Amino acid sequence: MKIANSEPFVEELIIEPGRAERNYWRDLWRFRELLYFLAYRDILVRYKQTALGVAWALLRPALTMAVFVAFRRMTKMPATGVPDAIFVYSALIPWQFFSNALSEASVSLINNSNLISKVYFPRILVPAGSVVTSLVDFAVTLGLLVVLMLWYRFVPGWQIFLLIPLTVFTLVLSVGTGLLLAALNVEYRDFRYIVPFIVQFGLFVSPVAFATSSVPPRWRVLYSLNPLAGIIDGFRWAILRGQTPLDTVTFGISMAVTTLSLWVGISYFRRTERSFADVI
Repeated sequence: MKIANSEPFVEELIIEPGRAERNYWRDLWRFRELLYFLAYRDILVRYKQTALGVAWALLRPALTMAVFVAFRRMTKMPATGVPDAIFVYSALIPWQFFSNALSEASVSLINNSNLISKVYFPRILVPAGSVVTSLVDFAVTLGLLVVLMLWYRFVPGWQIFLLIPLTVFTLVLSVGTGLLLAALNVEYRDFRYIVPFIVQFGLFVSPVAFATSSVPPRWRVLYSLNPLAGIIDGFRWAILRGQTPLDTVTFGISMAVTTLSLWVGISYFRRTERSFADVI
């Protein structure tokens, strides 16, 4: 009588030259649970032992909104036909998501240096996990938008459903830019001082307190090279029932730059990824 083998199944891992390179994108799927773990860990660490918890995700955009609303009223900017608070906050939603994702992703490899130097896995999962973490804050900021709409009795239209593809575009821009800066931060540690400046400068050159239509026409194409210009205009158009103009040229250029940023970010990250464990 034969006795069945009761030993548990163990996946065989073959280590050979070039195997990791050939199976890189397949390994992304095999290590997908690591992406969930990294994002979950970052969320716990961010809000651990905090007095206000997730309210911190609301405090920053709320204070920024108050400053820009006051700025609009002191400078007597033209009325938009909608409450200034909703006008400004509809632009802060994608900006807050992008800035948080960029800041977290740019330092993600440095913060996980022990993990990167000891264990093999697709390194792209580390900055990607930071971007996923920022999605939680993004969902919280949407909650404040609902409160503002209830306060001002502002009912959105069918355009609100376009927030889904617009969020995907913002996610793509965050991943592409985050991968590029994460890789540059490993190679050149000076970039950890440059990223906060980029975030602060980007807030003032993006159409948060004003509309893109306020930019002189002769400069509008150049201004559209800021991919957040088209994304912010899209968010405003979707949230404000189409009451703010959406320039198709500006939006198209922003989408093209967003796609290019993803390609550049992945290409540079993959080219420098092999040396991360040596130089980190």
